[in-house]
Amino acid sequence: MNSPKIEIDIAEILKDIQSKQYRMFMDMQSKQDRMSIDMQSKQDKILEEIKEIKVGQAKLEGRIDTLDEKLSGQIKTLDAKVEQIDKRVANQEFANRGVLVGLIVALLVGTAKVFGFGGNI
Repeated sequence: MNSPKIEIDIAEILKDIQSKQYRMFMDMQSKQDRMSIDMQSKQDKILEEIKEIKVGQAKLEGRIDTLDEKLSGQIKTLDAKVEQIDKRVANQEFANRGVLVGLIVALLVGTAKVFGFGGNI
């Protein structure tokens, strides 16, 4: 039996293979370029968000400093008021002690008079 002979030009096969390789290379290059552009845009977005966060952080630090100053001023005011109230309470305690001593003396004198101790008081 005779087997059929097929004649193929090797140059054409190599051209086909090279053209397929070239198309595959170009597809890969195109995909790589798109991915690079996507990555760059995502990186730009992330950098922009980082900048916004830093600006927000600076604003918050300024507000915290302002609140700290206000609170320290209010604390000083409250300390002064507490000291004034403490002085008033101390004066009131002194006055109350004086009234209590006077009341006790009056009771003792009244008791002494009732029981006849002491002269004409």
